[in-house]
Amino acid sequence: MEYEYSAFRRDADAHNRCCGGWLWCIKDICGVICAVLTWLLILYAEFVVTVVMLLPCPYPVYRYANMAIFQTFALLAFASHLRAMFTDPGAVPKGNATKEMIQQMGFREGQVIFKCPKCCSIKPERAHHCSVCQRCIRKMDHHCPWVNNCVGENNQKYFVLFTFYIAVISVHSLILSVNQLIMCTNSEWKDCSAYSPPATVVLLLFLVFEGLLFATFTVVMLGTQLQAIWNDETGIEQLKKEEARWAKKSRWKSIQAVFGRFSLAWFSPFTRPPPKTKLESYLYSV
Repeated sequence: MEYEYSAFRRDADAHNRCCGGWLWCIKDICGVICAVLTWLLILYAEFVVTVVMLLPCPYPVYRYANMAIFQTFALLAFASHLRAMFTDPGAVPKGNATKEMIQQMGFREGQVIFKCPKCCSIKPERAHHCSVCQRCIRKMDHHCPWVNNCVGENNQKYFVLFTFYIAVISVHSLILSVNQLIMCTNSEWKDCSAYSPPATVVLLLFLVFEGLLFATFTVVMLGTQLQAIWNDETGIEQLKKEEARWAKKSRWKSIQAVFGRFSLAWFSPFTRPPPKTKLESYLYSV
């Protein structure tokens, strides 16, 4: 049985991984464009905050403190985006709804098994088929073009962190932009920026617009995600108003299922979500 399980895991891994066999990647042109646009907007905020506002600032404490804060959260936002994008969200092995595989997985004769007609897979409870990923995703919340991936069981933590850190740097850039405009006006634009006053105004106003837009979007999305985790109910289940046929976890257990036991690792995109139980890994892990 141990040998059969290992063989099944190798087949599932080979089937689900893309981009040379070592990375999960959705080949969707719209998603790729949105993801690249996200990176470019983060880089634009980096440029304006660092080059236009902080480096010319004559106050060292203000300059280095804000630079350290912004760069730290920008790095965490970028890392969270990459992890949400390139992590398998919980895809069910495609085409595993065969008689031999069902027997290998240990299902009893006569046991009710749900199959997905689109990807020919054994559909676990709370899994939904994504038309973009062309796979069934465990605990699928939604497909997000901004990370070019589904948000599901395995990468929801990274998506939550991405929205949180983008909201933080958006609010921070808004505060810095308003403060910079006030400082430039009071000093009559003397030694305010390496760029001309019109260019500086345009750069700052675009950053203000970007900050307002992304702060609003990510705060709303963050609240929606935390509410879904708190209630142990995905976005699709809320939208379809599905009756809970599964045993709902307590609110604290639901949070731990996504982030693990409380520690600083909750806020790190470099740590993995808690592992699944042995039975869940055996049946549906990829």
